[in-house]
Amino acid sequence: MNLKIDHKSPIPLHLQAEALLRELIKLPEYIDGKLLPNEIELAKRLAISRSTLRLAINKLVYEDLLIRKKGIGTKVANAKFSSKSKNWLSFSQEMKNRGIEVKNFELHVSWGIPDKAISQFFDIPQDLKLLKLERLRGKKDDPFVYFISYFHPRIGLTGDEDFKRPLYEILESDFHIVADLSQEELDAVAANKFIADKLEIAIGAPILSRKRFVFDQSGRPIEYNLGYYRAESFTYTVESRRDY
Repeated sequence: MNLKIDHKSPIPLHLQAEALLRELIKLPEYIDGKLLPNEIELAKRLAISRSTLRLAINKLVYEDLLIRKKGIGTKVANAKFSSKSKNWLSFSQEMKNRGIEVKNFELHVSWGIPDKAISQFFDIPQDLKLLKLERLRGKKDDPFVYFISYFHPRIGLTGDEDFKRPLYEILESDFHIVADLSQEELDAVAANKFIADKLEIAIGAPILSRKRFVFDQSGRPIEYNLGYYRAESFTYTVESRRDY
């Protein structure tokens, strides 16, 4: 890539440098983890001062596009999965909207007696077995979330469904059930051995735990979902509006 600053342009040098960096970090070698040229070398190539270059780099660090580590260098940050509290979507839909192809690293289907809290949520006898769906998901070569879902028996799931398909697409097209409302609880927790092994992180590492309670259009519970996310891979955005 030809890195060149136009010193005769009315556009400030740091903004030109920022624009060049935005194009540079799209190159495959940097997306794959190669370190960017060091500040001294890059500033020399652009014929600008290091302080001017730092303004551009700092902007991209602030936007979570770059990671700068002392004594190591600067590299492209792994893209974070972002979720908003307003107008919730399924995981597959959220990833699709960001142009990220979802990969299932593991998929397990079983039947078992759930915890008391789950039985109470569904308002069913505690000894009633439920379908349990477990999936390790993420993007290519990067598993970053482990999902555990339980479903109300009224849905009629057998366990033979193709769960590689988007979950809510299955419910809507095959069972005529529309997931309409999601209520969520978020907690920062330490990864236990099971989750640490799945997410390929250290035991005790911080993760985001998300409980999702999903209801149909009649307000009836249909899914109890637990999600465990690698902390560095997830951002949760809350949007609020004042009432006057």
